[in-house]
Amino acid sequence: MSARGRAKREAVRRQAAGWFVQDVSVPEIARRLRVSQTAVYGWRKRWKAGGEQALASKGPGGSRCRLDEGRLRRLADALEQGPAAHGFGADQRWTLARVSDLIARMFRTRYTLRGTANIMYRLGWSVQVPKHRAVERDEAAVSTWRREVWPAGKR
Repeated sequence: MSARGRAKREAVRRQAAGWFVQDVSVPEIARRLRVSQTAVYGWRKRWKAGGEQALASKGPGGSRCRLDEGRLRRLADALEQGPAAHGFGADQRWTLARVSDLIARMFRTRYTLRGTANIMYRLGWSVQVPKHRAVERDEAAVSTWRREVWPAGKR
């Protein structure tokens, strides 16, 4: 979530805190703010324990990236060199598994495939669809299936 989104949600919680002081009921606060009563009960519990400061945003969620900006630049440079430059053979496609292995080799840090995908997205890389079809693909069988079998299955 963006900083602006977090600030907006914090403002909603602070507005609820003002109503807690006025002893407005939880269902009424939930109705006014268009949120669940469960959320309001949680806010009220935090407010009672720590005041309005307890409703402040705690910042972005999730873990921080273990690669600093310098390492991310080095990774981007390595990706630009291509997979063959890093021993992945003649196939010139970066897969998430390959990028994950490259990160582990370069920085001694392991990432899951989902975490690797997040890093790739952050670096401006996107998922690509192969432009080549399988050699074994039978176009006549595919068109027959699309024309006859698939419509029958839809019914």
